[in-house]
Amino acid sequence: MTDPAPQPDHGQPDGALVLRLRAAGCVFAEDEALLLAEAAGGDPDELERLVVRRVAGEPLEPLLGWAEFAGLRLRVEPGVFVPRHRTELLAERAAQEAAARPGPTVLDLCCGVGAIAAVVLRRVPDARVLAADVEPAAVRCARANLEPAARVFEGDLFAPLPRELRGGIDVIAVNAPYVPTVEISRMPPEARDHEPAVALDGGGDGLDVHRRIAAGAPDWLAPGGVLLIEASDEQASVSAALFTAGGLAVVIEQDDERGSTVVIARSAASS
Repeated sequence: MTDPAPQPDHGQPDGALVLRLRAAGCVFAEDEALLLAEAAGGDPDELERLVVRRVAGEPLEPLLGWAEFAGLRLRVEPGVFVPRHRTELLAERAAQEAAARPGPTVLDLCCGVGAIAAVVLRRVPDARVLAADVEPAAVRCARANLEPAARVFEGDLFAPLPRELRGGIDVIAVNAPYVPTVEISRMPPEARDHEPAVALDGGGDGLDVHRRIAAGAPDWLAPGGVLLIEASDEQASVSAALFTAGGLAVVIEQDDERGSTVVIARSAASS
């Protein structure tokens, strides 16, 4: 299970190291210098190896071995999708929805390293939490972050889930890939060159995976269940229409401060 995120070290970073990181374009060079020094554990050779990789453009979090998300420290490895702070809105709303139900079953779909599931586990102790992703390295990290408190499945969307869950999931939270294919080349190198395409590429308009989820989710939601899925501001109305067409009642929520947009789709309660 995950641990609370470590508190920042308020010591003074090495000035030469800060200059190297700043010259490489690291906006928070002072903070990164302290974190890399901590990760090196006092070994100057290891610190130099980490700095060389960071200056070459590798994301910070896999070099540290963890990412901070909603106050939690999550294990990340090189080559996995690093959870973004804008997704905290999705995680918070999923936890709120779960907390409103007794003993809820919650699915973190396209879970990556399990960030949303970890927040739900922390905030809703009686939740039965599941997670699934198609990318093996992400699944490995999710298992390290979540098990044994949650079950993690490897496979495409709903395919690896036990059949008995069909029609019984109270909350489905999804951070599916939603970047249009033509936009991948315009992403920051940290994402474009170091994160798996399967976690980024959403097809022509970015909503190919949303379409597949909208087609399958109604069969998996419990009566009165809810699905929450992240989208861009520009895509949200189209994504919402996909879930409306599937018979779900849809609203869109936004958090301008974090740049977050979440489509929330509810199934009808049983009569």
